[in-house]
Amino acid sequence: MKLSIIGGGGFRVPLVYQALTAGGQLTADGQPTADDALIDQVWLHDISADRLAVIESVLSQLPHPAPVHATTVLDQALAGSDFVFSAIRVGGLPGRIADERAAIELGVIGQETTGPGGIAYALRTIPVALRLAARVRAVAPQAYVINFTNPAGLITEAMREVLGDRVIGICDTPSGLGTRLAGLLGVPAREVSLDYAGLNHLGWLRAARYQDRDLVAEILDQDEALAQLEEAQIMGADWLRTLGMIPNEYLYYYYRNREARRASRTGTRGEFLLAQQHGFYQHAAGQPADALAAWRRTLSERESSYLAEARPAGQERPAGGGGYEYVALALMNAIARDQPRTMILNVRNADTLPGLPPDSVVEVPCQVDGQGARPLPVTAPAGAELGLLQQVKAVEQLTIASARDRDPQLALRAFALHPLVDSVSVASQLLAAYRRSTPALFGAGDLVSPG
Repeated sequence: MKLSIIGGGGFRVPLVYQALTAGGQLTADGQPTADDALIDQVWLHDISADRLAVIESVLSQLPHPAPVHATTVLDQALAGSDFVFSAIRVGGLPGRIADERAAIELGVIGQETTGPGGIAYALRTIPVALRLAARVRAVAPQAYVINFTNPAGLITEAMREVLGDRVIGICDTPSGLGTRLAGLLGVPAREVSLDYAGLNHLGWLRAARYQDRDLVAEILDQDEALAQLEEAQIMGADWLRTLGMIPNEYLYYYYRNREARRASRTGTRGEFLLAQQHGFYQHAAGQPADALAAWRRTLSERESSYLAEARPAGQERPAGGGGYEYVALALMNAIARDQPRTMILNVRNADTLPGLPPDSVVEVPCQVDGQGARPLPVTAPAGAELGLLQQVKAVEQLTIASARDRDPQLALRAFALHPLVDSVSVASQLLAAYRRSTPALFGAGDLVSPG
């Protein structure tokens, strides 16, 4: 089977490649086996030939490499693909920094997927994602698109207008939470059923059922184990007990808004990554023989700093939870081999979460097999959680309409109605700032993706 990776010059591509070429099947703990590989050819696409060359150098030094082809011609990468993995970053890291800094300077959350930064990122990305979807439909109509481009749920919903059920959004955060929870309580993660519901980066784990046990209820009742759970570390164990459930780690930006804004003043995630990745690509281009070792060093620094602003000084990120590359591999295996599997994915809501539009994309457990992904029944959020989901979903749909129709007034409404933006005047200033940093928004020019 052929896999094309759009954004193939991106830093995290070797993670996907390692998982794919290690084998086609997964072991009981979710790791790939060493035989029977599903993918026998990988195509990388990026508009930057220099970045593609560096990533090719990294991949060439990995054990048992599958055939890799790199191209800057999109249709060449897509044609005949069975799966398309989309991980593009329109505007690159400089765009992310502009998104984050504009928000911080106006006193609101500066994060690339949560709050105004996510709206700005989506406004840039949706036109490119729609063009990508159109090319997939034209030259690889049999392909499934696995979308990891952020904001993942919102971009997946936009691409559904072209591809329908053949685009599925993925995120490793919910499954990672389940894996870490199982590990803390000493049970096999593959045998745990997660009652999780929400939107991408905005959901709650209500229960985690193993045999006749509920692991969520158990850990909320155990001081020592709960203290080791990252969500308790960043949002407070007492708050999780008050909620009676475990929030997605990105709800830190809602529940600890003031602390998050204060922490962001010292520097943004985008600024850290830009400096780090510039050094990596420059070094690897000049010393290709050291590309893999340099990538591994850089990856270790990157992973240890994830959500660092939410943790006390000196506290390291807990290990475990896997990664999005294994989510992608498991999804491809379930579809291609028609091997039923339950996974938390971003798919069409239908009637899964009452109170949200049927055609909107939600993040819920799904049954996956050769027919694709279908949402399973879950405990539907109610009260404050449902209200927050409804408000953020309305913002997402305004953002999609604004980008599709190139309408700045819809974008202003999206900014103003987001629960993390506290004033219409701030919303207006945010929109003005993002139009300055991306003049091509709303039809003033063309948007391209550096991958």
